[in-house]
Amino acid sequence: MTRFRLSFIGLVVLALVVTACGDEVAPTVGQDSPDPAGTPAATTDDNDDEATPEPAPAGGRLALVRDRGQLICGVNGGLPGFSFVEPDGTNSGFDADFCRAVAAAVLGDAEAVEFRALSADARGPALQTGEVDVLIRNTTWTVSRDTAWGLFAPTTFYDGQAIMVHGDVGAVELEDLEGATICVQSGTTTELNLADQFRAAGINFTPQVYPEIEETYGAYQERRCDAVTSDRSQLVAQRTTFEDPDAHDILEAVLSKEPLGPVAPLGDDPWFNVIKWVVFATFEAEEHGITSDNVDEFVGSENPVIARLLGADGDLGLGLEADWVVDVISQVGNYGEIYDRNLGPGTPFNLDRGLNNLWTEGGLLYAPPYR
Repeated sequence: MTRFRLSFIGLVVLALVVTACGDEVAPTVGQDSPDPAGTPAATTDDNDDEATPEPAPAGGRLALVRDRGQLICGVNGGLPGFSFVEPDGTNSGFDADFCRAVAAAVLGDAEAVEFRALSADARGPALQTGEVDVLIRNTTWTVSRDTAWGLFAPTTFYDGQAIMVHGDVGAVELEDLEGATICVQSGTTTELNLADQFRAAGINFTPQVYPEIEETYGAYQERRCDAVTSDRSQLVAQRTTFEDPDAHDILEAVLSKEPLGPVAPLGDDPWFNVIKWVVFATFEAEEHGITSDNVDEFVGSENPVIARLLGADGDLGLGLEADWVVDVISQVGNYGEIYDRNLGPGTPFNLDRGLNNLWTEGGLLYAPPYR
């Protein structure tokens, strides 16, 4: 596939300083943070200067990214299986690959990505000020975030909050944690979920709250708490890094719904459409059996749905090259390939797809018609 390469123009991204918020809602761990009235979560930064938004580019963010020649993608950077910096400096994982999918669609090059690691507290401000072009960082879709942080693209990973315990605690049900100490990360939705669920069940517990993911799991491993809570996917990922993973049990109880997916900054609908349809394209390609190995064989297909998907009728108004889906699938893969490569069989996580299956396989993944 030949694609016109746009010249690289350096862009200075303004340093962001976020003020601590006065409205405090009990935060939670894992993927998210509560957003009272859409207010950014409190940070540990004592500087009161306001972060300055990046000026809106002429032609929107699509033009900005193309002029820059690189996508700036906000990620976790420390969560194995989703976004993790490897010893050689590369960023691996499910979320990182969706960053690459967007870069392939917009720039024709899946590697034209700057991965920007963001803490839980920094996610909202990074979107609100335009520091990142897209956030793909295990972030739960909530109403306050949708109205104040950015626009949520289709969910790429349906998750739920769970609790991990030291095996010798002997807990099987939530009720077994009566009087327990539970580690939880601030700036996330899981702290509030934990409090709500335990209050509703009449279970007394003591939360141990830490600002960063490393501190949270470090405290748990040092036995400063009996259990730790986060999204189930994060617990599975973190457990693989422990010295003795089998000494830790993840309870079956599901404390919440945690739909995770990309988020685009507010105020640029055409850019949001790009992010949205990149995700849908990975679903649609898997549904039709189009993979990174065989996508070239499907180009020119007599099936009108596949032909449109792969560019026979142009990009249908997105402002991308007609064959952008071919670039995404050939360079990154369809949804199933992305999932299996990072989280599925043969990985340390071996996560069953469950709700993250296609709708034709009993899951929730469904792309609207591509026409």
